[in-house]
Amino acid sequence: MSSPSLQRAASLFVLSLVASTLGQSTTASAPGQPFRADAPVGQFDIVGDSIASAQQICDGALTDPNLYPFLQIFLGTPSRVYVIDKTENNPTQIKGHPAWAAEYDIIANKGRPMDIVTNSFCAGGNVLGNGTWINVGGNQGVTYGGITSKTQNGGGPYDDPDGGQSVRLLDPCDDGNCDWRLVAPTTTRRWYPTLETLEDGSVIVIGGCEWGGFVNSAQQNNPTYEFFPLPKDNPDPIQSPMLSNTLPANLFPLTWLLPSGKVIMQANWGTAMLDYKNRKEYKLPDMIHAVRTYPASAGTAMLPLTPANNWTATIMFCGGSNLQDDQWKPNWNIPAYAASKSCVSITPDVSTNYVEEDDLPEGRSMGNMILLPNGKILMLNGAATGVAGYGNESMAIGQSYADNPVLMPVVYDPSAPKGQKWNRDGLSASKIPRMYHSSAVLLPDGSVFVSGSNPNADYNTNVKFATEYRVERFYPSYFNKRRPQPEGLLTQYAYGGPYFNVTLSKDDLFGNSDNLNNTEVVIVRPGFSTHAMNMGQRMIQLENSYTGNSDGTAVLHVSQLPPNPAIFAPGPALIFVVVDGVPSIGIQVMIGSGQLGPQPTLAIAALPASATATTGNSHSTAGDAGDAGSRSQASSALRTLSVGFDSLAQVVLLPFLAAWSMVSLAIL
Repeated sequence: MSSPSLQRAASLFVLSLVASTLGQSTTASAPGQPFRADAPVGQFDIVGDSIASAQQICDGALTDPNLYPFLQIFLGTPSRVYVIDKTENNPTQIKGHPAWAAEYDIIANKGRPMDIVTNSFCAGGNVLGNGTWINVGGNQGVTYGGITSKTQNGGGPYDDPDGGQSVRLLDPCDDGNCDWRLVAPTTTRRWYPTLETLEDGSVIVIGGCEWGGFVNSAQQNNPTYEFFPLPKDNPDPIQSPMLSNTLPANLFPLTWLLPSGKVIMQANWGTAMLDYKNRKEYKLPDMIHAVRTYPASAGTAMLPLTPANNWTATIMFCGGSNLQDDQWKPNWNIPAYAASKSCVSITPDVSTNYVEEDDLPEGRSMGNMILLPNGKILMLNGAATGVAGYGNESMAIGQSYADNPVLMPVVYDPSAPKGQKWNRDGLSASKIPRMYHSSAVLLPDGSVFVSGSNPNADYNTNVKFATEYRVERFYPSYFNKRRPQPEGLLTQYAYGGPYFNVTLSKDDLFGNSDNLNNTEVVIVRPGFSTHAMNMGQRMIQLENSYTGNSDGTAVLHVSQLPPNPAIFAPGPALIFVVVDGVPSIGIQVMIGSGQLGPQPTLAIAALPASATATTGNSHSTAGDAGDAGSRSQASSALRTLSVGFDSLAQVVLLPFLAAWSMVSLAIL
């Protein structure tokens, strides 16, 4: 073998070694087909009952019917949705008191109660870069009717200690043996805080108030942010001018980490750019047309980050209410006040001005916007009049500050022409009002888990909008179609580095090799759903090329994530291969090192030019093809190689080796 050939082989070996060292040498099993092929597409299907009202949800699991309303939810494992409620008199008991947290098995449609210990009412949440979920803040201990308990250390009928400074952690599981644990508290009380995962896998905890209520006030405002884990050198909370100046509707500030490494914050009518590393904040132009934060509660989402838009973040705000600061008082007929139907967007790393987008078909408050793997956005839940919140005022509907539920979903297509982006083709209405304290989250099979609604101070079944335990799934139009079953997806992904190959069968391409031009590999983080927000929800499309074979099969050559963790923060997510708008079943994967701390970044390997057997002559050269084959062989040979480096070597040595390899290949 010639010297250049030896050097080329050595360079390819080192690239494969880098990938292996970063934990990327393991390939996932090919995904299968959905659990059913006869789902009512475009419709909602009632599939079970939760244990707690879904005020918050994150992907995780539940067991007995009629148990908990869903206030907060998130997807913790591919088969488990975790549920967090406020302390209330839920029928299901645990350790001698009502349960206000649960795990829901989305396959068996059953749940198990969990003990989250303190009152998690209106806490914030997200996932850390190591895969641990975090839930921060909450309310004082309460008793019947949501009345503040005389003791804040537990005891009483609900046995719920004060949760105002609680930090709760969960490592999701499939065996039913995991539970929430309390760690060191936050520096200050936080009710309605927002959490956003940062590029090192830590989280920033923003805002909130001390004691709660319909809206915030100067007497209890917490206009600060802090971090978890707390930095040892400067753990004190940092003041936010915007949160000081946006009373009263500044709870659950809308927050996103941007590719620039800065954080955009939006609350009430105010907007700011936060340079959290330098602890500086810059005022941006005000929001237009409507308030988007709680209690106005607009639907929000960051649009998919794609190679076509150079992974540039654009954020959508749809609905809410145009109430002015002096109108946030429950002394007038708020439930009859029409919600806004306006939609606006901002691309803050490019322009700080808001841009008008297509209006919603109708006004909506408390609507969830869910990123679907086909690049579209589903909006569901909420009300056409009123806002989030509850109370005993005479104007309330029961106790709800909203009325006229919006039962019809609607889909937003970012690629559609202006004026045609929202549509309801093939969609049907839900039969369940999803008002205040309802949630929704994407599942691995591409359906959407929908639950919760409880605009009441406690468990209440004797009002128009009762405590709601029924769980629905919404099935998008692609659900019953034969799904791609790609082979070669990795279980862990780096920021830059060598590309990987994914094999598609003729059936995966629906018998048409032209579908390679409409095939994408996307990663979705469903997020932590609460109060019409999905904290941390984000979608990125990986760059790819392809080689189509004469037998109708194909190989996708797929880059890993761009070498910038701020584009898509480290931690667990779902990966899909989408062919002609039909996604595979999502596989849960780890983005980044799986540890907290600076993430290694590598130079991006160039992809081979796309080619098919029918076109014959591609844009690739023999040298490119040889490199691709050598890389594939080297990667395959190293899949069983276990290599260990400490974190310093990963951060310093591996990028150096990767850079040397890429330069060597470029010279050759």
